[in-house]
Amino acid sequence: MAANPAQPLRRRDVIVAVACGLFVAAMVGASYAAVPFYDWFCRTTGYGGTTQVATSAPSGVLDRKVTVRFDANVAAGLPWRFEPEQNSIEVKLGEVATVQYRVINEAARAITAQATYNVTPLQVGSYFQKINCFCFTEQRLKPGETREMAVVFYVDPAMLTDADGAGVNTITLSYTFFQQREPSKPVADGVPKDRRG
Repeated sequence: MAANPAQPLRRRDVIVAVACGLFVAAMVGASYAAVPFYDWFCRTTGYGGTTQVATSAPSGVLDRKVTVRFDANVAAGLPWRFEPEQNSIEVKLGEVATVQYRVINEAARAITAQATYNVTPLQVGSYFQKINCFCFTEQRLKPGETREMAVVFYVDPAMLTDADGAGVNTITLSYTFFQQREPSKPVADGVPKDRRG
């Protein structure tokens, strides 16, 4: 009895279909993993001016000074006023500094927002160490509320050992507040509590 010539073709089609399905599944998985992976990569390397979260105290204070400027922004559609209490300060490398910001909710409703941040020049992101920052958490302001918020930071003296960072005299720390989506509130089922069984 002669072999069926369509059988190898069917097997090949099944292999190609399975391979395509696995490829699509891998690409969907990669697209979901891309944002957290990119965020981790930026925080780890300082890529794109992403600042670091300090895990230890500065190793020492050097006489070398840099000027740190402060930039405050709000995204379009967010009715907040946001500004630093001072536009710039001069700090020694390794010196811990605290800077205050003020934010005012100018809307007639409570709003939740969170600040994104980076520094320029971009190559100093891995040397800009934040000890504490309002940007680590969401901020919820009531209508008309004013809030004082602080950022505590230092510029790592190791910046001087980096050929790209050694010549930097001015660093700009920039924040932008973005409105966060409000959590959905449960809808009442319409049955009074005393009649529920």
